[in-house]
Amino acid sequence: EMQKLPNVKIPKNYPQLTTRRVHVAEWVEGEKLSQSKAADVSELVELGVVTYLTQLLDTGFFHADPHPGNMLRTNDGQLCILDFGLMTVITEDQKFGMIEAIAHLIHRDYERIGEDFVKLDFIPPNVDTRPIVPALGRVFDAALQGGGAKSINFNELAADLAEITFSFPFRIPPYFALVIRAIGVLEGIALVANKDFAIVDESYPWIARKLLTDPSPRMREALRYMVYGNSKRFDADRLVDMLQALERFQNVKEITSRHDDIHPGNLAPRALPGGSTSTALSNAIVPLQTIPQQSDSASAREALKFFFGKDGVLFRDFLLDEVVASLDAAARSAYRPSGNSRVDEFLRKLAPELDDDDRTSLSNAGILYQFFLDSRRGPTLSGVQRAGQSLGINPQTIRTLAPLLLEHRAELRLFSAQIFAKLAEKQIGRTLGAFVDVIAPLPPSPRNLPGTATS
Repeated sequence: EMQKLPNVKIPKNYPQLTTRRVHVAEWVEGEKLSQSKAADVSELVELGVVTYLTQLLDTGFFHADPHPGNMLRTNDGQLCILDFGLMTVITEDQKFGMIEAIAHLIHRDYERIGEDFVKLDFIPPNVDTRPIVPALGRVFDAALQGGGAKSINFNELAADLAEITFSFPFRIPPYFALVIRAIGVLEGIALVANKDFAIVDESYPWIARKLLTDPSPRMREALRYMVYGNSKRFDADRLVDMLQALERFQNVKEITSRHDDIHPGNLAPRALPGGSTSTALSNAIVPLQTIPQQSDSASAREALKFFFGKDGVLFRDFLLDEVVASLDAAARSAYRPSGNSRVDEFLRKLAPELDDDDRTSLSNAGILYQFFLDSRRGPTLSGVQRAGQSLGINPQTIRTLAPLLLEHRAELRLFSAQIFAKLAEKQIGRTLGAFVDVIAPLPPSPRNLPGTATS
């Protein structure tokens, strides 16, 4: 699996010559990465990190001994990983558990992290996690200072977690001891090349892809929690952050399929309108001017290509209610009183005043609109393009998106039908309620009847 990554060399294994004590593999010419003076060492170090994340979050077969002596720079500039004698298997349940824990960590939901640690075998089953939660909170609060979950130093975190084992029924499971050791070594090597390196930041594209495309109930619930958190309020900024990370992953996949010498650290973040960028995309390891940049319309095309493509089925289902809520709020916000009190009273039941949730939906819709359509001003054109510009859409974006929308017209038609069906359901419910109030209004409360005594 690692051989599919660009610029990675895995020595051929000879199982017929390998025994329990002796591992026999292909001889590879090169020099230790830790001793190399080549100009591309920092790039190869971060490529090593990407390679190990692929094992941890994708394949589940993990090289557990990644010290500097087991990484070579080959004579032709590839990264060679040696010594596959110490391996560990990461189960699907453990991979899911780590992703769920990261989602809970981002929201600082330490009670759920206590539950995650039970699932990940840090805490024995049937142990009351409530006394442990405050200690975990102190450890993670310290780890999260200065940049959130993506800035966690795993070496320091592992040491702090080890301290808890002396006071609570908390243990480091064998598989995770190997994982945390490997990640700690990799992080230490990478920090030498890049002082701003953060392992969670590098893993974010893989996590985003898993959350946005995995159909399992467990990952769908994790996605919902990641975007809504405990507040149950949709967070468009966090969703955009995940979408940008996914875009980064998709770019890597496409470039890898062409066997180009590049990896996630080489990819420049896509700027949002207004100049902001996703915090998940901050580690470029080559000069940005050497990386081909996508135009605004091309970026918009890629975002919508995912949304209406086969990988976006789950995401469309997930976003449907939010789209309906924002369109409903936008329609109701356009209501203007007629001046007739009885008519206005009836119409207001059909278009209730906006509340805080409605205003949040409108704000979220604006954020997603900017992300998907990259709205920038351009030269004035005619017809549909002029109408598009009045919405803040670059005419070039319209020209670029037209073939894409035609290509996915079946998915677009189905999604539109789902939106209209849900909007109609909302409005029919309000209309029936309004007519019921007119035809059969509720009787007044007994305490409001004339002559009724009140206490």
